Amino acid sequence: MTTTTADEAGRLLDAFDSEQLGGRLRQLREERGLTLREVGKRVGISTSAVSQIERGVLRPSVNRLFALVTALDASLVDVFGGPSVIAPQPVADGYVVRRAVEADVVRLAGGVVFRRLSPGPSRDVDFFESTYPPGSTGAEQNELLTHVGYEIGTVSQGELTIDFPDERVVVRAGDTVSYACGTPHRLSNQTDGVTVATWVIVHPDRTP
Repeated sequence: MTTTTADEAGRLLDAFDSEQLGGRLRQLREERGLTLREVGKRVGISTSAVSQIERGVLRPSVNRLFALVTALDASLVDVFGGPSVIAPQPVADGYVVRRAVEADVVRLAGGVVFRRLSPGPSRDVDFFESTYPPGSTGAEQNELLTHVGYEIGTVSQGELTIDFPDERVVVRAGDTVSYACGTPHRLSNQTDGVTVATWVIVHPDRTP
């Protein structure tokens, strides 16, 4: 009988996550009738790069994921869940519970992890937790990110650095921050410890 080491298991899990994320992005693109070339043009990357992301060969950064979501006129909730995922629905005057083991997780480039906290689907709000390993960044080549909505976050562990065009802000455990997502920004962990933050992104009115 063969055994799987912890490192091998981690690599298998990472590969599955990349394929799952890529497959969901491909599904969203096809639902919108867009070609690889059209998405690449909107995001500013090559058709080949879009294809590699969809096939799970290339893992996107945080900035790249948001750029793809924006290009697809979608939200993080759309990426985390799909039509095949049966989301719990509240009964009248009831509630929805999603256990910790049921939380949807996406691993991005640099080891950044997004975990969906919303117990059910929502078109108006993204609610998620981000974990940044030591020295990690959400950007490629120090690019600044813009996307749709308004973002509110609080750091529960560690220290998060947020770069705006003319200013750098350091947010520590217990601090909160908010800004329009249209303001160019870049998130990173400049420390030797892990940083964990919780985020709410409120989207403008969407038509179903």
